[in-house]
Amino acid sequence: MASQPAIELKNITKRFGKVVANKNVNLTVNRGEILSILGENGSGKTTLMNMISGIYFPDEGSIYVNGEEVVIASPKDAFTYNIGMIHQHFKLVDVFSAAENIVLGIKDGKYNLKKSTERIKQISEQYGFEIDPEKKIYTMSVSEKQTVEIIKVLYRGADILILDEPTAVLTPQETSKLFNILRRMRDDGKSIIIITHKLHEVLSLSDKVAVLRKGEYVGTVNTAETNEAELTEMMVGKKVDLNIFRSEPCSDEVRLSVKGITCVDRQGTVVLDDISFDVKAGEILGIAGIAGSGQRELLEAVAGLQKLNSGEITYNNPNTGNADNLRDKTPMQIRNLGVRLSFVPEDRLGMGLVGNMDIVDNMMLRSYSKGKTVFLERTGPRYLALKIINDLEVVTPGASTPVRRLSGGNVQKVLVGREIASSPTVLMVAYPVRGLDINSSYLIYNLLNEQKEKGVAVIFVGEDLDVLIELCDRIMVIGSGKITGTVDARTTTKEEIGLLMTKSDYKGEMNNG
Repeated sequence: MASQPAIELKNITKRFGKVVANKNVNLTVNRGEILSILGENGSGKTTLMNMISGIYFPDEGSIYVNGEEVVIASPKDAFTYNIGMIHQHFKLVDVFSAAENIVLGIKDGKYNLKKSTERIKQISEQYGFEIDPEKKIYTMSVSEKQTVEIIKVLYRGADILILDEPTAVLTPQETSKLFNILRRMRDDGKSIIIITHKLHEVLSLSDKVAVLRKGEYVGTVNTAETNEAELTEMMVGKKVDLNIFRSEPCSDEVRLSVKGITCVDRQGTVVLDDISFDVKAGEILGIAGIAGSGQRELLEAVAGLQKLNSGEITYNNPNTGNADNLRDKTPMQIRNLGVRLSFVPEDRLGMGLVGNMDIVDNMMLRSYSKGKTVFLERTGPRYLALKIINDLEVVTPGASTPVRRLSGGNVQKVLVGREIASSPTVLMVAYPVRGLDINSSYLIYNLLNEQKEKGVAVIFVGEDLDVLIELCDRIMVIGSGKITGTVDARTTTKEEIGLLMTKSDYKGEMNNG
């Protein structure tokens, strides 16, 4: 018996001013099916799903649920047709319990928390969720919060579920558990749509894959009959080399040494707890960990942006032969020591670039203090801006365009290009491919490898464990501000790293080997 469509989109078009986010998209999701939606950044994936879930309303086209044309003008309408969307950024009230969040906003019948808790437990047992209905949200892990969001839409009767980047901040073990739950839901007849960029997860979970490119529907393929190369070509429109070439480390010389650094924030929370590690010239040290484990504070401490309570940061200067202590130095003081350190922060426009300034002026932020006169020299920065636009394929009307008008991915290219152009001896990057399409991501990986081969000590904070394993020489794992282990990227597994990511009570010596 052929599967019946749960939801059909016919000739869906959505515009935002002059920008056409979706154009004549036709898409079908069957009952009891997991469909992955793939596409580069800006291809219209989330916009399309937002129209199904009632956040946006299509300018043209029709939506059919179980064979009948429907009008979905709000999330409430979507729930009427048993459609629920789990967003990447959770919409939960931290001080409420899981049960209180799940029933929040439901007006049908008298509020009965005890009865609701029993229903939540039934749903959990049916699909294999592990959740305490009475547990407060602020005490939960990321995966527990996601579980609450999924149960919330199931509680409201959802048969069609949409998940936006559901594994972005999960460990491999948590991802495996989520996939088992989604398969049970599929086998129970539910239709599941997943927006993701992780091709290996698409191939392991989905029944079918639909691809969008520049807002248009390219096609749908059976997952069992495709591969990463074919899917990438459908997304990008050309063949992409998906291999990351990793050269051997080129030196045993320690460029940066961090010893016993501790940092306590304004709330009295220890965000860095006795962190010690070395980075050698000509190697890439990866840093893995659940979001908010201290990665940002660690890089900011090295860059002179975070005050420490204890510990030392030593830079072995290849130009002077000196061992310079960087602790409590400002970024300008660090530069005046002759330390060539570049930092690509997680917050692009908050810390890395100035949104209202154009690309040329943002290049000048790296060199303005060198001027000897009241006049600023713009020829060099303009040449650099044009070179970055060309080399990194930055989509922009021109070098004089304000950075805030660029897409997130293009802002990231400008920032990475500027920092690499400063010829650093230490390069720190935090999530440098976040927001980039797959073609641009591999371009950045290759740039980092080029820096490594020039003898630069590279610190790479990433969230995709497959990339960390393929790109880095060593991977240091942080949990709750502590180092829980360091592994050889050539011999480790995602499962080993995943265990270290949740092992925040680890006590012991870090292996620098």
